[in-house]
Amino acid sequence: MRILVIEDEPQLLNLISHQLTAAGFMVDQCSDGREGLYIASEYPLDAAIVDIGLPGLSGLEIVATLRKQGSLLPILLLTAQSSWQDKVIGLEAGADDYLAKPFQGEELLARIKALLRRAASATDSVLTSGPICLDTSTQVVSVNNETVNLTSFEYRLLEFLIRNQGNVIGRQTITDYLYPHGDDHDSNVLEVLIGRLRRKLDPDGTLNPIQTVRGQGYRCLVQSSQ
Repeated sequence: MRILVIEDEPQLLNLISHQLTAAGFMVDQCSDGREGLYIASEYPLDAAIVDIGLPGLSGLEIVATLRKQGSLLPILLLTAQSSWQDKVIGLEAGADDYLAKPFQGEELLARIKALLRRAASATDSVLTSGPICLDTSTQVVSVNNETVNLTSFEYRLLEFLIRNQGNVIGRQTITDYLYPHGDDHDSNVLEVLIGRLRRKLDPDGTLNPIQTVRGQGYRCLVQSSQ
């Protein structure tokens, strides 16, 4: 799972990142609020840890902006303040949890894991895009009630596109999601994978389930049949 840490204290940023990495998470980190908002808006993440006092944009502004964008990203706010009023402000801005400094690494990990569990339980197990149906609990994909056999990479790609349907997803963003450990894969690999998935989902060429947006990336957008 991939977690973004936005913290402007270098020592604390490195400490949190190390703790998360040691616990098996992938970590993106930055120390500027504007950069953090960009990463949270553009990249596939499972959770974010956001300090309130940041240069560029405050943590509260980041949270509020993400929620206005419709993002459901689980967010844990960090702050040097511990009054109940500050906690209320953070939670009302849209944060999912709140942790005051100083804190123990074990508590931070426990809170992140709890956020991830809640997010997983709240996620609908069945995703749809027009006649395409993807059951995340069984990993079964069907089109017009006919099962479609996909490889693991094809399944992951389709799930990612459907979860972000309507949005244009850049090639690099998709590649980073499919190959999170930094494996070197050129753009031809993704194009082959996209082409193969298109043929399996739409052998007759009537759905156009994965659209190419020239110079930008791909978009999943299938109109429901009437």
